[in-house]
Amino acid sequence: MRRLATALLLTLLGCTAARAQDTVKIVVPFAAGGPVDAMARLLAQEMQGPLGTGIVVENRAGGGGVIAADSVARAPADGKTLLMGSQGAHVITAVLQPHVKYDPVKSFDPIGMVGASPTLLVANPQLPFKDFKDLVALAKSRNLSYASAGPGTTMHIAGELINTGAGIKIAHVPYRGVAPALPDLIAGRLDVIPADAPVLLPLVQANQVRPVVVLGVKRLAGLPDTPSAVELGYTEMVMENWYGLVAPAGLPPDVAKKLEDAMLTAIRSAAIQEHMRKGEISGTLNAKEFGARIASDVARWRPTLPKLGITAQDAPAPAAPAPASPAAPR
Repeated sequence: MRRLATALLLTLLGCTAARAQDTVKIVVPFAAGGPVDAMARLLAQEMQGPLGTGIVVENRAGGGGVIAADSVARAPADGKTLLMGSQGAHVITAVLQPHVKYDPVKSFDPIGMVGASPTLLVANPQLPFKDFKDLVALAKSRNLSYASAGPGTTMHIAGELINTGAGIKIAHVPYRGVAPALPDLIAGRLDVIPADAPVLLPLVQANQVRPVVVLGVKRLAGLPDTPSAVELGYTEMVMENWYGLVAPAGLPPDVAKKLEDAMLTAIRSAAIQEHMRKGEISGTLNAKEFGARIASDVARWRPTLPKLGITAQDAPAPAAPAPASPAAPR
């Protein structure tokens, strides 16, 4: 009887170990609660069925994404460790930190991009203007301020794209995330905030902030009266954040294909489609298309950031892994 019990226990432990070994891990470069984390958890939930294995999410915040990306780049290329990337964390941080030990293109194999959402510029509703043209005129006549989630973030870059494109100088006020900046905007201590559309849309819908312009090519479906920057003639005033999965470089082709297929299947699920609709996230890309997108983003931002006055000194410090604000878009 004792031998039978021992055998059953060893079998159970073996099955548990096998399941743990088969589990896929998605590493998120930010603290739990933000848009990147939310997307990762939805993907983990919806990919388990198509992939045929369990998926866990691990938050590794710090260094603007460097800590998470570096850990994934050094992981075995077996399909068990993935990185939930965003343009800010995966591309821009690496461009601003030339000393990082990984390359955002060469050190990873793309799995696929869920989609991208443009930056939305919103303002304190008490400001005396009607549209972006009026805002530009107001910025030339008085001092205005915009908030970011910190130097070198997509919010900071968006603010400087606006300044450069419109020929104005709205003062940059860095915060530790968009969450602590929003009360100051609503109270009138800040004038405008450029941030990811999924973060700001609920506030727009609650009439707490006023939408001014979409930093993208086209208008948002949920804001048909708010023009896009390109529509207004500001072709370089485009800033969007994408959400996508990458893996350590060197995946076996069959493993890469299985992961890509599982992700694309998951994206078609009702839960993810509804999340994308609410957040104005669109433009799913397969692995090949996503790899080209990452490379083109690197090529865009390397020369552009210095022209905007954003240099390596604005990069988040990689040695300081303090959790980002849950609502901080990157």
